[in-house]
Amino acid sequence: MDEQTERWRLILGSAADPEQSVELKGDTKGIDMALEAVYDSQRKGGLGASSPSVNRWLGDIRRYFPTTIVQVLQRDALERLNLQRMLLEPELLEAVVPDVHLVASLLTLNKILPDKSRESARLVVRRLVDEIEKKLRLPLEQAIRTSLQRQQPVRNPHFSAIDWHRTIRKNLKHYQSDYQTIIPVDLIGYRKHRRRFKHIILLMDQSGSMASSVVYAGILACLMSSVSSLHTHVIAFDTQVVDLSEHLSDPVDLLFATQLGGGTHIAKALRYAESLISAPADTVLLLLSDLHEGPLPHEMLHRSAQIKAMGVNFIALLALNDEGSPAYNRDIAMTLAGMGIPAFASSPDAFPDLLAKILDGKPVGADDGR
Repeated sequence: MDEQTERWRLILGSAADPEQSVELKGDTKGIDMALEAVYDSQRKGGLGASSPSVNRWLGDIRRYFPTTIVQVLQRDALERLNLQRMLLEPELLEAVVPDVHLVASLLTLNKILPDKSRESARLVVRRLVDEIEKKLRLPLEQAIRTSLQRQQPVRNPHFSAIDWHRTIRKNLKHYQSDYQTIIPVDLIGYRKHRRRFKHIILLMDQSGSMASSVVYAGILACLMSSVSSLHTHVIAFDTQVVDLSEHLSDPVDLLFATQLGGGTHIAKALRYAESLISAPADTVLLLLSDLHEGPLPHEMLHRSAQIKAMGVNFIALLALNDEGSPAYNRDIAMTLAGMGIPAFASSPDAFPDLLAKILDGKPVGADDGR
């Protein structure tokens, strides 16, 4: 049997070959069984009702597929087969490969996790946190520090602050051939900004559609709080508002303090954020939300206009994940944009450079996010 025929059989499943004319053997047969357990809706029993069956399947997919595919299969199994018990039993939790969607599901079930599962769940979340921190900590810290301590060009600087490379380039037109030298008519140098402290207020929408964004945002907020030049507040909201800033020292504690899956009352969150603002010109407000306001939106828009008028650098992040274009309330996003409040999504990888531009006070938009 040629490889192409075998691949088509794996793609189409056993329903496409009722007479079993394509014989699968060895690992190929194992791959087929692992895929059938999730995607063949006609198969009786699926993964079965027993933990050993699920545990065996988790081991099989780790054996046959790369990590990125394992994460997709786990997510599809949760959604298609309603395998919430995978997240409630310690022995199964220990076998899963953590990803953002799995952690979001765990956080959604946080309040009903049995005590014996809670520690296993925290370990799963910790593994994901460590992975994301390893990837994003250095780029984020470098972007923030570079932005806050950037050197400012200045003309006629003190001798010790002259930038000789730029000065020479600027004065090449003043080259004197008789003396074989350049007359430095224009001296170019720099002075350092005085150390600036910025206040970051992150408002996180906890509604179910924002789950993966909340996971990334919680971890990034903790990383931001570790930079001494930033004073960071992180506030989660649904129809209630909860200040989670006391948990910024540990992203796992912060994520488990969220209440994913509630409604949305952005105006109430903005009212609380406004009470935290003492120096508007040095404050950045990041509203992470798809802007599907539960109550009438006029109060939310009124609050937004008030905060913008104070001089706060106000950005609406429609999503903070790798999932492509988000679903969001386009009318509200356009209204905010008309107020000078840009509304766009960002990937986690793009966030450090985006934050640097925001801290610099530079214009930002959709091209900075993805």
